[in-house]
Amino acid sequence: MKSNKKTIFISGIAGFLGSHLADLMISEGHAVVGCDSLIGGYLDNVPCEADFYQYDCIYRNSMLKVTKNIDIIYHCAAAAYEGLSVFSPHIIIQNIVQASVSLISAAISNRVKRFVYCSSMARYGTNEVPFKETMGPNPQDPYGIGKIAVEQLLKNLATVHGMDYVVAVPHNIIGPRQKYDDPYRNVASIMINLMLQGRQPVIYGNGEQKRCFSFIEDDLWVLNELAFREGVQGETFNIGPDEEFITINQLAQEIANILGFDLQPIRMPGRPQEVELANCSADKIREWLGYETKISLREGLTRMIDYIRDRGVKPFKYHIDLEIINDKTPRTWKEKLF
Repeated sequence: MKSNKKTIFISGIAGFLGSHLADLMISEGHAVVGCDSLIGGYLDNVPCEADFYQYDCIYRNSMLKVTKNIDIIYHCAAAAYEGLSVFSPHIIIQNIVQASVSLISAAISNRVKRFVYCSSMARYGTNEVPFKETMGPNPQDPYGIGKIAVEQLLKNLATVHGMDYVVAVPHNIIGPRQKYDDPYRNVASIMINLMLQGRQPVIYGNGEQKRCFSFIEDDLWVLNELAFREGVQGETFNIGPDEEFITINQLAQEIANILGFDLQPIRMPGRPQEVELANCSADKIREWLGYETKISLREGLTRMIDYIRDRGVKPFKYHIDLEIINDKTPRTWKEKLF
C-alpha cells in the first residue's frame, strides 16, 4: 500500500484520539470522513475540514453509507469504560462488540483496503508486566473481554474476506481534548478538573496501582505508519511508553506539584476487577518502527492542565446509567460524588 493521498474514515472522530488522528490525516493531504455518537467526545473536537456524521457505529446501514469509497478505516470509537463495564455491561459490550462488528462488516462489503483497530491494554488483564504482544490475553472485566472478542472477530472476518487489518494497542493516552467531565474514566483528567476547582481527588484502594501514561503526540505518528506501511498486516502492536511506571498516588502528587495544590486525597474502597500492575512493553514497536517517547509525563500533564484551564473547568456529567447497583458499586458513582 503506497502512502499517496487516501480517503480515511475515523470512527469516534469527536473523541480524544479520533480527533487528533483526523487533524494529522488532513494535514498530510488525505480526505477525512468520520462518525461519532457523541457519547464520549466533544463536537468541537471535529475538524471543520472533515465530513462528519453523527452516527452510532451499531447501525450497519449507516456504516455502509459512510464507508463507501473509503481506503483506510481507523476504528477509534469505543465506550472505553473499563471499570464501569463491571456495572454497566450491556451498554459497554453493545458499544464495543456490536458496534465493531457492524463497522467491520460494512468495511468488508465496501472493499476497504485496511482496517486499523484500536484495542486496549485491558486485553492483557492480569499478566506479568510489562505486557508483551506474545502473551495470552487474560482480561479481567467485560470491557477487556469485549476488546479481545473484537480482535478475534476482525481476524476471522478479515482473513476470510481478504481485508488487511492491524491491531493497535494504545494505552493510557493523555493530552488536550480528552473528556474531563466524565466521572467514569480518564483518571488524570478527572484529577485535574477536580484540583482546578479546589477539590480533592478521589483515589480508589491504596493508590499503589501502577500505570504508564502516553502523551497523544507520541502515539499519532505510529498509528499513521500502521495505516500505510507494508508488512504490518495482521500484527498487533502495543503503542506507548514503558518508562515512568508510576502509582496512582504518584500521579496525583505530580499533578498537585504542578498546580501548587495541597493534596489530601479522598480515599475510597478499591473497585472490583481493577488490575494492580499494568504497563506494556514497547519493544516490538521500537524494533519495527523506531518508536521513542518524546513527551515526559510532567510535560504531558502540564499541557493537559493548560487545556482544561483555558477551556474552563466543568461539573461532572453522569451520562451513562448504572445497570447493576449493589454494595460493590463505587459510592462515587452511586451517589454522584464528583
